[in-house]
Amino acid sequence: MIKILPYILAAITLISCNVSIPQEYTDVHEELAIYPDYRDVVIPCNIAPLTFHIQQEADGYVTVLTVGDKQIAVGGQDVVPNEEEWHGLISDGGNMTIETYLKNGGKWYKTSPWEITIVKDEIDQYLAYRLVSPGYILYDALSINQRDLTSWEERVIYDTRITSTDEKAQCINCHSFHNYNGSEMQFHARAALGGTLIVRDGRVNKINLKTDSTISAGVYPAWHPKENLIAYSLNKTGQVFHTLDRNKIEVQDEGSDMILYDIEANTVYPVSIGTKEFECYPTWTPDGEWLYYSKADYQVTASEGRVWDELRENFYKVKYNIVRRKFHSSTRTFGEEEMVLKADTMTSRYYIDKGLSATLPRFSPDGKYLIVTLGAFGVFHIWHRDADIYQIDTETGEGRYMDGLNSGDVESYHSWSSNGRWMVVSSRREDGAYTRPYISYIDKEGKEHKPFVLPQRNPLQNKQLQRSYNVPEFTRTPVDVTPQEIASRMKRDAVQAKFYH
Repeated sequence: MIKILPYILAAITLISCNVSIPQEYTDVHEELAIYPDYRDVVIPCNIAPLTFHIQQEADGYVTVLTVGDKQIAVGGQDVVPNEEEWHGLISDGGNMTIETYLKNGGKWYKTSPWEITIVKDEIDQYLAYRLVSPGYILYDALSINQRDLTSWEERVIYDTRITSTDEKAQCINCHSFHNYNGSEMQFHARAALGGTLIVRDGRVNKINLKTDSTISAGVYPAWHPKENLIAYSLNKTGQVFHTLDRNKIEVQDEGSDMILYDIEANTVYPVSIGTKEFECYPTWTPDGEWLYYSKADYQVTASEGRVWDELRENFYKVKYNIVRRKFHSSTRTFGEEEMVLKADTMTSRYYIDKGLSATLPRFSPDGKYLIVTLGAFGVFHIWHRDADIYQIDTETGEGRYMDGLNSGDVESYHSWSSNGRWMVVSSRREDGAYTRPYISYIDKEGKEHKPFVLPQRNPLQNKQLQRSYNVPEFTRTPVDVTPQEIASRMKRDAVQAKFYH
């Protein structure tokens, strides 16, 4: 039997005194099987406790977490540290060593230790996301929620069940925030009581962005970083359902344009209207001087009544590049289009044929990196199992797949933290069906580190929850209106936006 020497115990401050650490044990030098896999991840010094489930059966469990001269001892097969003790352990950063003792047949056995790295770069306190069924269930119990990342607290921003009825159901989507500020938010309601909800300074407004000069209301948004402006793509979409393809659903543009909405003037300005090309997913450079977006040059040849039939048959031929246009703030106009990433000539890691499709361009807060999602084709990569995250260095123009972040399944929607040190990515690496938010540390050299799944009070929740986390967005502050305040405004008519000719 191996004994822990008394002088070693005396050198460590034991934060938790409720669990006794075994004094006699056998070191078996075996790797512990845990879920989720938090082994060797990098975490911020203000994150909620990383709980995990020990997958090996035993008569007793003691897990010891040590950082420097501080230590927590936790009992049970579900390792759930006390929040206060956890934050006392990680607040100064450092390396955490995790050691687990298993009891069988009246004897204790110690498995091989593993580590977590804690960095002093804090993460934004809140993460907002939509919870949605993973399959095609129409408008069923949709909600936009906000999670406090420093704890396990979660609150509902809005839930469709507040206003939906059996006769008139509602959909909500495309939430976004202005400069990581929870008090400036927008999202869309579709079907029943439809409109764009804009939250500012504790007030909720409902706007109809569909005008006689546009093909739809605003869909995918991008707040201007310095002005009260939102760029939107306008999208008429449809779905294709596959029976044999590994990607079961294909969401396509039938038509799409780009507009700019002035919140104060309640006016819509054209950016790219009436073109045959497809434009989608706008984003601004951090200085607000350039608008980037995805654009497909696929030319429809069918007659007006046959457009969707052609697109449905040729979905794999529609590929998007990344382009940009200079913004002239004083006139609300844009310069000529410039190519940024010609993805339709790139080579895929998964297919022999050349040609990729680039979506969801997003800049790091310092403007140094542009991140996009690359897939073999199409605009809605959340369903594409070949979709990967791709990084472009804006100073050198060099690009690379973020291998430390990607998996063998879907990586699609991605967002930066306000300090540019963390990135959250929607991934289906767990089971191919449910989207979960994975968080990766991005160091000063732009290198990603092994991502960790959103920590939960119940360590098995990411296996058990039958909802997907959709469009994860960081905020520094919480949303400051209640679901009831949003519902009250939702029930009223939308204010009609004007179109600037």
